[in-house]
Amino acid sequence: MAEETPEGHLVESMSAEEEASPNKNDGNDGTSSEESSLGRCLSTLISTIIQDFDNRAEHTLRSQDQLSFALHRLTAELDQLLDDAPLPFVMQHAARISGVRKRFTSLNSVLKSIQRRIDNIDRTLSAASLQEKVLTESGGTH
Repeated sequence: MAEETPEGHLVESMSAEEEASPNKNDGNDGTSSEESSLGRCLSTLISTIIQDFDNRAEHTLRSQDQLSFALHRLTAELDQLLDDAPLPFVMQHAARISGVRKRFTSLNSVLKSIQRRIDNIDRTLSAASLQEKVLTESGGTH
């Protein structure tokens, strides 16, 4: 059964019968069923957290892109202003803004690198989870 989180994500959840009933393919004491239920709950929790983080990271990247665009526009306007009236005061502030722009560009590239790494970790965890699920299902049918 799928439920929607407050962030609007769909996550799988178990019905009360699934949680209460032992796994038909496990041993005599139901330990496997409890472990399976715990695993599914943890998987649901982790996937919800990852999805929430992904959404926040996407919003951050969009915000960074908007800020980058605004800084580029401002730098172009300052360059035009310097061409029109090269005053020492204006040049000093233009140099400061250029420094901020360089630091921002560096930070933005670090954030994008971190996002790529997190995406790789997410793909690895998803593949491992899928492989574990396949192994669990195939192990239960023998």
